[in-house]
Amino acid sequence: MERTYIHRIGRGLFVLVILLLLAAALVYVTPLIYPFLISWALAYIINPIVNFLYNTAKIPRWLAVSSALLLFAAAMLTIISALITRIIVEIVHLSKSLNVMIGFWKTQFEQFVASSEIQSLIDRLNTFYQQNPNYQHTINSRISDAANLLANKSSEFISFFLNGLINVIISLPNWATLLIIVLLAAFFIGKDWNTHLSQISGWLPESVRRSLSAVWHDLQKALVGYCRAQLIMISITTVVVTIGLLILQVEYAITIGLLIGLVDLLPYLGVGAAMIPWIAYLFLYGDPSLAIGLSILYGVILIARQILEPKVLASSVGLQPLPTLIAMFAGLQLFGIFGLIAGPVTLVILSAIHRAHVFHDIYSYIMYGNK
Repeated sequence: MERTYIHRIGRGLFVLVILLLLAAALVYVTPLIYPFLISWALAYIINPIVNFLYNTAKIPRWLAVSSALLLFAAAMLTIISALITRIIVEIVHLSKSLNVMIGFWKTQFEQFVASSEIQSLIDRLNTFYQQNPNYQHTINSRISDAANLLANKSSEFISFFLNGLINVIISLPNWATLLIIVLLAAFFIGKDWNTHLSQISGWLPESVRRSLSAVWHDLQKALVGYCRAQLIMISITTVVVTIGLLILQVEYAITIGLLIGLVDLLPYLGVGAAMIPWIAYLFLYGDPSLAIGLSILYGVILIARQILEPKVLASSVGLQPLPTLIAMFAGLQLFGIFGLIAGPVTLVILSAIHRAHVFHDIYSYIMYGNK
């Protein structure tokens, strides 16, 4: 009996050491090979296109891989160029709006300072200042300190912005080099995709291959389900926002609804990134009725998302609503806004591993020594 316990402890320590080595490799090796991991993912993404061109069009595989990579690069460049162009246009419109807003607040401030109450307060302060010369040094010192603090913070902000811009410019050659490495590695991986898969499969035992295949199959289904869930939530948000804007008789309601639906892709912020500034702007610039209507619409969207999102994720990804909600909350507490994605993804991975009987196999190995 003692020998059985000793063997179980030994096998348990062996499994623990393997898990620790895998964790250490994930932490320390991943930064060294991450371009090739990206290349592998890229080769996996374009592999269906490559297979179609190779099997249907009967062109050489290297040409099929090159064509797929060029198509992918062209699509990404088009999307990035469109985004940059849109951002520049929005910055121009924003600068014009800021000029109008600055002029408005300047007028409001001048009217505020010219009011009789403020002028009376200024006169009283001048009288106090003249009648109490002992306080002049203290007041001047405080004003000087406040001015210096404002100047230092402004200088720090400008330096931070300029340093960030310089770092982006300096890092462009590194990004270009990384992009070339990723594309070249993706070409070589995609060209010999089946050979690489056979080699990796040959390194692993049959039981491990079965478990990995089951886990990977579940993860693929979960990934498609997660994308479907996000598409459903975005569609619901777009429809609700568009209907609400039409009821409020907002101009360009359909276009604004589509744009807000796209903004809903942002983690945690979502619709609030567009609607909260809009509502605040309307309250400040004197259209409280529309601001109240948009506030009610925003509240309806928030409530609908909180009710529907766990259920949609559960039905699309294959998780129960309560564990999904717990995973989202735990991810938010541990990793911030990105934890809302990391939590459910981690739960999906653990569920896939569980359905592949990996935990059961580990337990059987520790307890009985069989695989």
